[in-house]
Formats: sequence, structure tokens, C-alpha cells
Amino acid sequence: MTTHALEIQRGQRFEFGKNWQRFLSVLNDQRIAEAEKSLRAMLETESLSGKSFLDIGSGSGLFSLAAMRLGAARVHSFDYDLGCVECTRELKRRYFPDAGNWSIERGSVLEPPYLAGLGQFDFVYCWGVLHYCGNMWQGMENIVPLVACKGKLFIAIFNDQGLVSELWLKIKSTYNRLPNGLKFLVLWPAFVRLWGPTMIRDLVLGRPFRTWRTYGERRGMSAWHDVVGWVGGYPCEVAKPEEILGFYKKRSFNLLKLKTCGGGHGCNEFLLMNCAE
Repeated sequence: MTTHALEIQRGQRFEFGKNWQRFLSVLNDQRIAEAEKSLRAMLETESLSGKSFLDIGSGSGLFSLAAMRLGAARVHSFDYDLGCVECTRELKRRYFPDAGNWSIERGSVLEPPYLAGLGQFDFVYCWGVLHYCGNMWQGMENIVPLVACKGKLFIAIFNDQGLVSELWLKIKSTYNRLPNGLKFLVLWPAFVRLWGPTMIRDLVLGRPFRTWRTYGERRGMSAWHDVVGWVGGYPCEVAKPEEILGFYKKRSFNLLKLKTCGGGHGCNEFLLMNCAE
């Protein structure tokens, strides 16, 4: 049995691959278009033509697919979870079956020998991944050499809410330790907490379920699968925006764009440029 499988069996890690496999059943052209749109907006480019793109923790493979559709000259995707690797391969099979410039592998951001063989990339994409790897700060360190000179790093890290974040960590741990048949005991109350206020607001404003229905317009994702991923996502770490900025400033990265979650629940997004000589 692999280390990953043992961690899942012991309730020490969430099986993201299964959640993403279910997401692929609802993936459509509109969601893919929204993923492309969000990638163009955050990377501040209309095309990836002639550029290399590294997708760290590819998950469903949606953003590797978006990079391919935006004309990237080379895309490399990897994930620690074999289920996620298979999801990414499935999207390649569906949309770019003969593409020799899209490679997909199992790998970990905490495996320096693996990372050392990847080379450098013009764009390194790591959205909502490092906080789940089990050693976030080491993962942040390990990806620095992967960004080419003047290359861009796009990362998203969960915001540190202090006591609230500590409570969520306990909820996540409990969820993963429960047998599959009892996970709903944590999932449904968490769903009500996460979405209840929004649904009540939409109802009061006379637009019932509007935010839920239009959630796919945010990066092409699925509201329900994101809820499951959030509740189950474990191990999990958090950081304040200034901590991330300070870390990368010391490593000669300059901030190009910052999008915060306003101090609340969610990810802070950073677009950084490698300015090391």
C-alpha cells in the first residue's frame, strides 16, 4: 500500500481524486471557458503561446486544459493523488489526445529529486494546493527554482483566520476520521454553515439560489464539489497575506497582483514575478 493510501486509510489525508472524478461528470464547455477566462485575467495575458506552464497539484486537470487551450507551448501537470493524475489524463484524452506537449505524472511538491528534473517554466500555477501538502512552507520553498527568470508564479493559500481556522482544522480532521457512511454528520452541518447565509440573502433579495447557480462562473468550478473539498481537505495549513509576501520577497519575487478574501474564509491569491538575476 502506498503512503498516500495509508494516510487516507488512517484519516490523515483527504482523497481529492474521488471528488474531482465526480466533478468531471458535470464539466462542460461553459465551465472550461470560465476557467480560461479566470486564468487570462489573473496571469494578465490573452495567450500562452510560446510559453511553458507548470500545474502543481493539477486536481481535476481543468487549468492544465485551460493552459493548453490558451496555446501553451508546453504543459506539465503533476499531483500527489493518483486519482487526480487520472482525472488530468482523462481531460487530455477528451480534448488533446495526441498532444505531445502535455505531460502528466504523479509527483509531490515535497519531493525535491522529482522537482529537480522538471526544469523551469514561464508560468507556475499552484492554486489551493500548498496548504494541503502537509508542509506548506517547505512546499513554498521547493517551488522557487521552478520559476524561470522573469517567470510568473500564481499561488492561492488559505487565509489565516486565527481561532476560526483552528476550528475548521478540527472539523476537517473529524471528517476524515469518520467512516464513509458517517461523513455526512460533518458535511451537511458544514454545508449549512458555509452556504446558509448566502442562500438566505439570495432569497430575501428575490433571487433564490442565484449564487449557487452561478458559482461555475468563478473559475469554472462546482459549488458542491468545492464544499466537499473544503470540508474534507486535510492536512491543512493557513497563512496571512503578509507572511506569504514576506517569504517570497526574501527570495527575490515581486508582487504583481494580490486578490484577498477580505480577511474571511477562502484563499488569498498572489501573482508574483521571479526577479532573481
